[in-house]
Amino acid sequence: MKNKSVDTPFLLVLCAIVAFGLLIFTSAALGLLARGGASFSSVAASQLLLGLVCGGIACFTLAKIDYRLWRKFTPYLFGFAVFLTLLVFEPHVGLSLKGAARWVEIGPISFQPEEILKFATIAFLSAIYATRLKKIETLKGGLLPLIGIVGPVALILLLQPNTAGVIMIGVAGAGVLFAAGGRAMHMGLLILLGIVAIGIAAVTYPHVAERIQTFMHHAEDPQGAGYQIQQSLIAVGSGGITGRGFGQSIQKFSYLPEPIGDSIFAVAAEEFGFAGSVVLVLLFATFGLLGLRIAARAPDPFGGLMVTGFVILIVGQSFFNIASTLGIVPLVGVPLIFVSHGGTALAMALAEAGVILSVSRRMKHR
Repeated sequence: MKNKSVDTPFLLVLCAIVAFGLLIFTSAALGLLARGGASFSSVAASQLLLGLVCGGIACFTLAKIDYRLWRKFTPYLFGFAVFLTLLVFEPHVGLSLKGAARWVEIGPISFQPEEILKFATIAFLSAIYATRLKKIETLKGGLLPLIGIVGPVALILLLQPNTAGVIMIGVAGAGVLFAAGGRAMHMGLLILLGIVAIGIAAVTYPHVAERIQTFMHHAEDPQGAGYQIQQSLIAVGSGGITGRGFGQSIQKFSYLPEPIGDSIFAVAAEEFGFAGSVVLVLLFATFGLLGLRIAARAPDPFGGLMVTGFVILIVGQSFFNIASTLGIVPLVGVPLIFVSHGGTALAMALAEAGVILSVSRRMKHR
C-alpha cells in the first residue's frame, strides 16, 4: 500500500492540545515561585526537554516508520518495560517520593518507567489479539491473554503502590479486547474483577480507602482530607464564564495543592473560565473521535487495536483527571495528558500519537 500523508485533522488537534497544554502548564508552574520545593526552572526543563523535545522527536520518528515493521518486537519491548519498572525497587536507582516508588534515577535523568510500560503493554496486547481474532470469543483466545499480561503488570504497580496506573492499563487493555471482538460476558467479568480489585486495594492500602471516603464526603473535612478537592472547586468556580485571564490564577500560588499536577485543570478553569474548559474538553473529545476513526480504517488489526488502546489511554486519563478535579470521581493521581507536569508522561503520549499518525498514513479511505 502506497504511503500517504498523515491524517491532517488529527495532527492539527494534537498540535492544538499540546500548544494549549504548554500555555496552561507555564502559567501553573509560575505558582511554584511562591512556594518551596521544586523550582520553576527544574520543572520547566523536565517538561520541555524530556517531555516536549524528546517526545516530539519520538512522535516524528514513529510517524515516519511503518508501525508494522516493529510488530514482532513487541514482546521484547514489553519485557524491557517490565525490567525498567522493576528497577524502581532497586535502592541504587529507584527513587521514592511521597511514599511511592515510581521513579528511576540514572545520573541527572529521572523518569517514570510506568509510562513506558503502558505503551508496551498496549502494543503487546494488540500484537497478540491481531493473530487471534477467530478465537477472540474463547476464554483462551480472549480473556486469558489479557489477564496473563495485565495481571503481573498490575501486581508490580500495586507494590509501588500505584493504583491509578493499574486502573488505566486495565481499562485500556479491556478496550483493546473489546475492539478485537471480545465477548460481552468476558467484559462483564473484567468489570467484576476490577470492582473486586478496588475493594482489595481499599482494604490493603489505607490511602485508597481514604480517597474513596473523601470522594463520598469531601465537605466533611475541608481543611484535611477534603482540602484538595475543595480548593479545586473554588478555583473552577471563581473562573466564571471567561476566566480571570492568563496568568491571573490566585489559587495556584498558595491554596491549590499540586497546581502543575493533579490540579492543573483547576488552574486552567480559573484562568480561562467555563469557555476555555469546554474548549479543552472538546479538543480531547475530538482527539478521541479522530483517533477511533483512524483505528476503524487501519489497514490491519494490529494497527487498529493499537490505536484504539492508545486513544483510550490518552483520553481516558485526561477525562479521569478532569472528573476528579470536579469531584465526579475519586482523586487517584492520573495526569491531564499533554498538560500536567511529567516529562515521561508527555514524551510517551507524543510517542503514542506518533504511532497513531503512522497508522493514519496507511489507513483505508472509504
